[in-house]
Amino acid sequence: MDAMIKDVCPFEAGDVEGAKRRLVNYLVRIIGKDPAYATVRDWFYALSCYVRGRLGERWPQTTRHYYEPDFKVVYYLSMEFLIGRSLKNNLLNLGILDTAEQVLAELGIDRDRVYACESDAALGNGGLGRLAACFLDSLSTQAYPACGYGIRYDFGMFHQRLDDGWQVERPEMWLRYGNPWEFERPSVMYPIHFGGRVVKAKDVSGAERTHWIDTDEVMAMAYDTQVAGYRSPVVNKIRLWSAKATRVLNLKHFNEGNYFDAVHDKTESESISKVLYPNDTTEMGKELRLRQEYFFVSASLQDILVRFTKVHESFDRLPDKVAIQLNDTHPALAIPEMMRLLRDAYGVDWDTAWDLTTRVFGYTNHTLLPEALETWPVAMFETLLPRHLQIIYRINEEFLKFVKVRAPGDRDILRRVSLIGEEGQRHVRMAHVAVVGSHKTNGVAALHAELMRKTTFADFELLFPGRIVGKTNGITPRRWLNQANPGLAAMIRARIGDGWVTRLDELEQMLPLADDGAFQDEFRAVKADNKQRLASLIADRLDVVVDPSSLFDVQVKRIHEYKRQLLNVFHVIARYNRIRDGDVAGLQPRTVVFAGKAAPGYVMAKLVIKLINDVAAVVNADPQVGDLLKVVFIPNYDVSTAEVIIPAVELSEQISTAGTEASGTGNMKMALNGALTIGTRDGANIEIGRAVGEENIFFFGLDAGEVTAWRDNDYDPWACYHGDEVLRRAFDMVRDGYFAPDEPDRFHRLTESITEGGDRYMVMADFPAFLACQQRVDAEYADAAAWTRKAIINMARMGPFSSDRTIREYADDIWGVVPLASG
Repeated sequence: MDAMIKDVCPFEAGDVEGAKRRLVNYLVRIIGKDPAYATVRDWFYALSCYVRGRLGERWPQTTRHYYEPDFKVVYYLSMEFLIGRSLKNNLLNLGILDTAEQVLAELGIDRDRVYACESDAALGNGGLGRLAACFLDSLSTQAYPACGYGIRYDFGMFHQRLDDGWQVERPEMWLRYGNPWEFERPSVMYPIHFGGRVVKAKDVSGAERTHWIDTDEVMAMAYDTQVAGYRSPVVNKIRLWSAKATRVLNLKHFNEGNYFDAVHDKTESESISKVLYPNDTTEMGKELRLRQEYFFVSASLQDILVRFTKVHESFDRLPDKVAIQLNDTHPALAIPEMMRLLRDAYGVDWDTAWDLTTRVFGYTNHTLLPEALETWPVAMFETLLPRHLQIIYRINEEFLKFVKVRAPGDRDILRRVSLIGEEGQRHVRMAHVAVVGSHKTNGVAALHAELMRKTTFADFELLFPGRIVGKTNGITPRRWLNQANPGLAAMIRARIGDGWVTRLDELEQMLPLADDGAFQDEFRAVKADNKQRLASLIADRLDVVVDPSSLFDVQVKRIHEYKRQLLNVFHVIARYNRIRDGDVAGLQPRTVVFAGKAAPGYVMAKLVIKLINDVAAVVNADPQVGDLLKVVFIPNYDVSTAEVIIPAVELSEQISTAGTEASGTGNMKMALNGALTIGTRDGANIEIGRAVGEENIFFFGLDAGEVTAWRDNDYDPWACYHGDEVLRRAFDMVRDGYFAPDEPDRFHRLTESITEGGDRYMVMADFPAFLACQQRVDAEYADAAAWTRKAIINMARMGPFSSDRTIREYADDIWGVVPLASG
């Protein structure tokens, strides 16, 4: 390993002249441009390709180091990898950012324009995809042998625009100018089958074998992206699959002038990898999503087994050399697919194949919401994946035999745990497939794991004691502090060095400075700079001027009813009413920032976005309000936008209904950057509160047990409405069209979901406590020294929330892998 460290940089840090020569040489030889006429984008590609090339020199060394000694390798299967931009991150990880930026400056090239040339890799939507990216960063930084698998979406999620306050989806053209970080692998291609029928036949030895025949076929082609660790010799990879047609052009149709039919097969086949999460409100959308999930897991498992069989003659040691982690239920088809490959392609007997499968897989659950626990109609399985349905039926048959032994006489448990749901349309319960087919199932926060064991997966906890464990999520400090907040990172580095970048618990050394007046002043100055940067972004994108000295109150996350952006809006309206009434005593000027995408088919979430923008239009135009309150919704929230918003946050809104948020990672990112959290006792908020001290966080509202109790006792949202004048007034303004005079009933569906729909997410129940907590926020923000002290303590106590810690726990407790240096 030491030999690998000798050549970690594309040019020596500090060797500006040498770096300049190499960069110009690369521009001419690789990009093919004259420096005198090169555009900023040309320079971006020159620098990116040079960095990629030198990482590529280290990549084979990494691969040899974990395949030649036959290390156990982690394969992380995720439908999402929200990577963001890579150039600056790679320069920081290589330790040559300052040198590269000095080179650009001496060449007269604006570094910020160079960075802006890079499109965010649009391969994810929210926390799930960003977690996967953080995990790959931590795996590489800590020298664990690993590979991520996903889909190379041509258009990613979607580009969010606002049209009169409504979300409008446009294709995310992230590949318009190419992707300098990927390696196309046309030689790595696997057939993926759909449809057809299943037959049995005897092989030459007389053994009966199953064959899946008469299928439609599409090819999965690999694209590899390097993942460099911070100051680490290890370069792991994310392998993404792109769908390719087996027949690109029907020449007969083409020559007949039937040009559309001539390319029909290509268009249909390659639609699989076009868009992340197609709208599944239609049967065609659901079918495409199922095709995507199978396409991705089949290609990945074929690749893993081909690599394994190059070194091993039998599968006896598969669990000793391969660990596969399923990031949520989307890749759960990997379990029946592994059984299909072992049984049908490699001839392994059923019992051995099942033992190998369960020892290889781990499953991470990210939600307890019933509608988010993926299910697929049996009829759709019969049409698209008939062999896999047979395998699932066999797994279910064997599993239910086991259940009868473990719970004799309990017929109802058979119905509850079956892999096939019989309620309504018969369906396959993919979360059940994942739990039964894995040796460990983990929640992503302590509360989440506890609720898994006590509620949604209680039967499985009874059947498999100890299988369900908790692994609290984490974030990479390399991206979310060292890169996103260079001013704060420099302050920290000046006091305690840079060990915290890989050992985040070293930030605790900053605790004594929480009471240091000079350090507080410096801390506030950095925060003020970050707020000014965000204010400039808001002015540029929205043409709204906000006061950088106001309290920046931020809720940025996927738009969903359980995340309760609606509760936040009700508080904004109540605040607006106070100002209009002249009751401003104790109110601090506040800028409320929202951002996040709603799923294209999620009508209620899109209606919430419209409400936010309608409220913002009224509030921001009211001269009586002035700078006491501004409201903005920043469109197209992505990683690069987050890197501007998060360092500027002062109040972090983490207000999901208790018991619904699995973990959350935005809460960690904001606290690490010196924000105070206002939140429910939900997800990782509880653990953050424990770490920073409850006096340094703003908790409010019902806890998970109380939410259940209220529901069990026939919770009546109308009682909350009638019992709270402030709430009633805000609610009525939304219901009666105050913010939508052109269409007064625009938001009836939202308000009726509360009053007539039972207020599933307890917005009315938690409003009084939320309002009172917000008043505490105003009072404490008035004392700058006390607020800054709490902010510094939050930052300094974020050590437990590094994804490095999370990965070490997975490695020790689930995967059984060791870092390369340990070999």
